[in-house]
Amino acid sequence: MDHSAHHAGPPHNHTTHEGHGHVGQTAHHAAHAGASWAMAVKATLHCLTGCAIGEILGMVIGTALLWGNVPTMILAIALAFLFGYSFTLFAVRRAGLDLKSALKVALAADTVSIAVMELVDNAIIALTPGAMDAHLSDGLFWSALLGGFAVAFLITTPVNKWMIGRGKGHAVVHAYH
Repeated sequence: MDHSAHHAGPPHNHTTHEGHGHVGQTAHHAAHAGASWAMAVKATLHCLTGCAIGEILGMVIGTALLWGNVPTMILAIALAFLFGYSFTLFAVRRAGLDLKSALKVALAADTVSIAVMELVDNAIIALTPGAMDAHLSDGLFWSALLGGFAVAFLITTPVNKWMIGRGKGHAVVHAYH
């Protein structure tokens, strides 16, 4: 793609901008190039994996402790965020970021994606008749949960595509790969 029409004068060199690191360049290029569906699917699957582990673990713990629906859902959602963030946190720490910077990247990369996923998934579970009272051994529990994950994936993927295309969300993580 020819970007020469954007600039009059000498060619634009992204590496000379003060205050712009690799992330700024990634955001700039992502905004011009947009995001592919493959990139959005990968980011959403990454998010879904962390969310699913945390949410299922929360449901199992809450059920084993004989908690009610609300405290179990709160635990499940909290663990979904924890596991979702931790996947990104470990990846960017492995790439060499200090803990504070890695936390900022994880929060920027995953907050909206996890929030949308958890909102959709938990709404589906809550709205599925009988699912909130189903036990871990009931097919209804697992079908509502897995169905919720599937619908959440379908709704969150375009959100991630839109965010990545604007240099937000998982676009900030790609600077460290």
